[in-house]
Amino acid sequence: MKFSENPLYKDDIYYISNLDLPWAILENSTILISGATGLLGSVLVDSLMTRVRDYGNNIKIIALGRNENRAKERFLAYWNESFFEFVQHDVNNPIPELGEANYVIHAASNTHPVAYATDPINTITTNVFGTYNLLEYAVGHNLNRFVFVSSVEIYGESSDAIDRFTENDMGYIDSNFLRSGYPESKRVGEAMCNAYASLHNVDFVIPRLCRIYGPSMIDGDSKAIFQFVQNAVDNQDIILKSKGDQMYSFCYSADAISAMLYILFYGQAGEAYNVSDTRSDISLKDLAELIASISGNKVVFDLPDEIESTGFSKATRALLDHSKLSSLGWSARDVISSGLSKTISIIKGV
Repeated sequence: MKFSENPLYKDDIYYISNLDLPWAILENSTILISGATGLLGSVLVDSLMTRVRDYGNNIKIIALGRNENRAKERFLAYWNESFFEFVQHDVNNPIPELGEANYVIHAASNTHPVAYATDPINTITTNVFGTYNLLEYAVGHNLNRFVFVSSVEIYGESSDAIDRFTENDMGYIDSNFLRSGYPESKRVGEAMCNAYASLHNVDFVIPRLCRIYGPSMIDGDSKAIFQFVQNAVDNQDIILKSKGDQMYSFCYSADAISAMLYILFYGQAGEAYNVSDTRSDISLKDLAELIASISGNKVVFDLPDEIESTGFSKATRALLDHSKLSSLGWSARDVISSGLSKTISIIKGV
């Protein structure tokens, strides 16, 4: 059974598509989504297509991605529907003529350690050139709002004075370091949005996501949480490649999408919003132990290889304050334990 057909996943999509939001705002609009086959993009596409199918909303989805075969397998259920169009395209290149783009959601990005180490140039350009190309396209195509999906990574390493990053805080990033290409380019992407707002009156909002997980994680993802989940799915011991003292904020993918929608509908133009849930703040060691308890395995320690370690985050504490997002009316449905249980069950197909 494909994970998208799993009842638990379908319940996630039903939950998102039935949120009490002003969906009528999207009526008769076209939404352009980059990174459409990714962890978040694919859940967003499923949720919006459910609005089209089940509620008759007149919303056109244009999904951008680099792999048409993956997209066709993922979106086969509505591949030939008039409200859905997949366009094979790398956003590092200028966007071809696709018609109106009333809403643009830029969710394409390399987001895992091995990619940071082995594909550092594309990691940077997707966040910089990709953002530029999408903004350039949006300016001339009847844009209402641009959503730039940013990251907790832009905050860097917190100081002793910062317990949780608010949207106005900023930590330390060593720019003369290979892995810094990801957070620094996300910072540039945010600055690019502000530049287009100033010169072209682009209305934009920025969800700054904490570490996201869920059943739509892609094979080959080298983030710690994906590796832990893969160990659990394969009924293997959970391999921890550090002492696990790092403290991070996590959020289940369905909740991250609901947060992005709240920001899309209710966010103030030009503002960034941290996406996290305090109840899902956890150390890597405790995360590994939680997943081990769910799968009935144990945690073992192993040193990372050179490529992996090069891409690892140097931040030992990256917790987000989500008060600003909560003020929009958003709250997470799943805490870390329930989100992980669902993720493992859905991927296993049970």
